[in-house]
Amino acid sequence: MPSGPSVQHSLLSQANLVQEGKMVKFSKQFEAQLVPEWKEAFVDYWQLKKDLKKIHLLNANNINNTPSINTSFANTLLSSLFGRQHRDHGVIQVHKIRLEASDSKGDVYETELLEQFADTDAAKGFFACLDMQLNKVNQFYKTKEKEFLERGESLKKQMEILTDLKTILQRTKEASAKDDASISCTISCEEDSVKDRTEQEQVQDSCPDEFDRNSNSASFSESPRSDEIGKSMKREDGKLASTLSGRVFSCQGKNLRINIPLTTPSRTLSAITYLVWDDLVNQSSKKCGPEGSKLHINKTKLHHAEKMIKGALIELYKGLGYLKTYRHLNMLAFIKILKKFDKVSGKEVLPIYLKVVESSYFNSSDKSQKCQVMKLADEVEDLFIKHFAEEDRRKAMKYLRPRQRKESHAVTFFIGLFTGSFVALLAGYIIMAHFTGMYRRQSDSIYMETAYPVLRQVALMFSLLFLHLFLYGCNIFMWRKARINYSFIFELAPTKELKYRDVFLICTVAMTAVVGVMFAHLSLLTKGYSYAQVQAIPGLLLLIFLLLLVCPFNIFYQSSRYRFLRVIRNIILSPLYKVVMLDFFMADQLCSQVPMLRNLEYVACYYITGSYKTQDYGYCMRAKHYRDLAYAVSFLPYYWRAMQCARRWFDEGQTNHLVNLGKYVSAMLAAGAKVAYEKERSIGWLCLVVVMSSAATVYQLYWDFVKDWGLLQLNSNNPWLRNELMLRRKFIYYLSMVLNLVLRLAWLQTVLHSSFEHVDYRVTGLFLAALEVVRRGLWNFYRLENEHLNNAGKFRAVKTVPLPFHEVDEED
Repeated sequence: MPSGPSVQHSLLSQANLVQEGKMVKFSKQFEAQLVPEWKEAFVDYWQLKKDLKKIHLLNANNINNTPSINTSFANTLLSSLFGRQHRDHGVIQVHKIRLEASDSKGDVYETELLEQFADTDAAKGFFACLDMQLNKVNQFYKTKEKEFLERGESLKKQMEILTDLKTILQRTKEASAKDDASISCTISCEEDSVKDRTEQEQVQDSCPDEFDRNSNSASFSESPRSDEIGKSMKREDGKLASTLSGRVFSCQGKNLRINIPLTTPSRTLSAITYLVWDDLVNQSSKKCGPEGSKLHINKTKLHHAEKMIKGALIELYKGLGYLKTYRHLNMLAFIKILKKFDKVSGKEVLPIYLKVVESSYFNSSDKSQKCQVMKLADEVEDLFIKHFAEEDRRKAMKYLRPRQRKESHAVTFFIGLFTGSFVALLAGYIIMAHFTGMYRRQSDSIYMETAYPVLRQVALMFSLLFLHLFLYGCNIFMWRKARINYSFIFELAPTKELKYRDVFLICTVAMTAVVGVMFAHLSLLTKGYSYAQVQAIPGLLLLIFLLLLVCPFNIFYQSSRYRFLRVIRNIILSPLYKVVMLDFFMADQLCSQVPMLRNLEYVACYYITGSYKTQDYGYCMRAKHYRDLAYAVSFLPYYWRAMQCARRWFDEGQTNHLVNLGKYVSAMLAAGAKVAYEKERSIGWLCLVVVMSSAATVYQLYWDFVKDWGLLQLNSNNPWLRNELMLRRKFIYYLSMVLNLVLRLAWLQTVLHSSFEHVDYRVTGLFLAALEVVRRGLWNFYRLENEHLNNAGKFRAVKTVPLPFHEVDEED
């Protein structure tokens, strides 16, 4: 138990913090600063306020029977500080109960009322809830503290092993005087039985003091299910000796395994090669050559291990920071609610209960455990500065304590500026088009038949793209408002992520440029320029956007542009890259942008084949191979997404991913039936289209509602929804489900070919494509809400980065 002066000093400092933030309602301040994924583990300040409100109402009813006490919070502190005389006994007594049988839960607290309150039952209920919150906070803090301390010890061992291997590699490099030097050992295989093969295979270094200087190749032994690569090595008396047990190596007298995730195509192909080779070749009857196999641990492999440890240190430091925030905010919450109780009840329980809170585990003055956490944070800083920041503390802090990028008022100004420009240019284009008569149904203008089709395709493509981006900006705004930690889910760097204002700025600038080009295009034609002279303008616009996307200069959100390109690369090369949340989220967006991709294919065909020179805009629609390519483009997003599901099943072994793969296969089958129907318009193909599309739609709706959104839970407290909801109004969820159902059925329009009076079929196509984009924007919010709730249910606020070195038993 801490001494009185130390407790009172802490009380005064905490109270000052509360008073400094009195201009902002504490409940809002508390909610804004807490860790979103740990919200359920924080003090339930709102429930305690509800209990206090009951006591306040009862006191108001019995005001004539209750003595008038007007004791302020400052007077309460002064009374404690200067030792004023109190009653012979306190208002309450908090009992500390030690649970011997369950040491993991630690001590629990129970409060006994020693005086009568205006409503004793309500007061008992309040303190029962308060005790429960204190016990919950202590239990969670103890669990997380133990987790982070164990992770810290593991990381320190990882750094020791990595340092030893780097030292050995450096000596090898100096001995060989070559950059491609590697730690090399010879694997000797002996013929033995299948039973012996499953046990230990002896691998010895043919020359412990010398290393292979001529080979640059790397021999991997990968386990696809666990994404691991095994190597072997042992260091004895300053010299290198190697021993291999399957995919295990020895270092510092321990059998270890090096695990490097299969995140790149080269590692993935290596793993597949290993599987095929292991299945086709009978290892028990195979003998190694006289020189044996070579196993290399070179600078590249150590660099991968170093990168994994670096990421793990950053996440550990972040977790320790969250733990500090957890302790601080809960302490403030206890102070604030006790202050309110004193004001409502007219009793002085703050000094009594606060002593218990300060001496409890999560804020204990016992220096042994708490110093371990603080010491670990300092050790993580020192390790990172020494090994990953070249002894530069400022550089290290950019990784360990990244600062949020400040939102500039200039961004808001330019959003308004370009929005006004967009509206003005669009109005000018519509007026000019009206006077030229280009949109009349019986128009004889050849503009619609020559120059306009290509411009329309480009404008349609950019309209769908930036409508999607605009809705993503709206998603970011709503995620932030609902306290959904999208940055953590997408693994975005806080210093480089796009804010919703940035997204809106990109949309307004881009669409202003597109409409400006359309306005200039039509203006040039009205001034007498020929159609051949303006044919290149849409292509130049597309080229400028592509060049800006790959621009190597640090302008116009370079980090976000390059991240987008990396994600697109990962999607295209599926299933060779390991799939993360951002990859399959982006692939799902592409499934809603099939019309945009087909327009892109058409524009590329138009300019690559030189059709713009002859103004033959129908060539790409008539040529069979280009028409077949357009159909293939329609399949690609579903194929990529299916391959991602296959890769996730390959990595994790969960059959749920195969079921998800079936959803995209059904979408491809429905699309194929529609393609066949477009070629041969028969009743049989029409029936097949309806059957396949209906089955795919039911499949997709089930996955949307149950798997992606987590809704339609039969035993939920909220009928047909789920127990946890981020939005307060339930009808929004029901409305969203209905909208998703209706928009999923938009394919009926393309099959039935129903037409609206006085509406061009191309406008109808644009409208349906825009509806699918809107549906995807709606889907995005609930998909991430469900992911966030899954993280919160597991209290997962930091990533668990896999470590490269793992100790295994000798028999393994």
